[in-house]
Amino acid sequence: MNGTLYGVGIGPGDAELITLKAIRVIKESSVIAVPKSGDGERVAMNIAKQVVTLDKKELIELDMPMTKDQEMLHFSHDTAADTIIEYLKRGHDVAFLTLGDPSIYSTYIYVHRIVKEKGYKAEIIPGVPSFCAVSAKLGEALVETSQPLHILPGSYGNLREGLELSGTKVFMKSGKAFGEVKAALTELDLLENAKMVENCGLENERIYDSLSDAESKAGYFTIIVVKDNGK
Repeated sequence: MNGTLYGVGIGPGDAELITLKAIRVIKESSVIAVPKSGDGERVAMNIAKQVVTLDKKELIELDMPMTKDQEMLHFSHDTAADTIIEYLKRGHDVAFLTLGDPSIYSTYIYVHRIVKEKGYKAEIIPGVPSFCAVSAKLGEALVETSQPLHILPGSYGNLREGLELSGTKVFMKSGKAFGEVKAALTELDLLENAKMVENCGLENERIYDSLSDAESKAGYFTIIVVKDNGK
């Protein structure tokens, strides 16, 4: 009998935010899969290790380059899926650990699709989204009453279009584009409306109640929240 691939959301960084279901699935899976490269290398696994013993499990590292080159991305996703399928064929359940939630800007979802298309079972185990944890750190709601919420990637050149949207704008993974984001906010007189959390839930977490207080650089795990009229 073939095994099952699980895309397990570990949450944003605080090990206490890992769900009971995620812990159970990790414990029951004989194989743990993690990305081999990128700024998130082994971060999810190190968080999981705080609540689950992984020493006796087989670890597979999957090459997931941080690039926008579509040909390279397709190759890495296909290769990762093929590697996982070899374990599924032998009856192993594989837990692919990913930060936050697997359905939100996660590399996992591409592997998930390929594995399912090839006839194998794959499931998503949701995790606490990073922007919800950021809202909690800031001590305020993301949206209220009828306000819309927009979740946007911070490094794909859609900053100005996003900032023109009404309601709350959340820019995820904004570290590499931080200078561009800050410049756009300054030009549109929205800098004081923006707050930021870097490395939410991790040891090097930093919270900024105003982006005007932030340095010129930010890490990969940076989330910026922009509200209308600073509210």
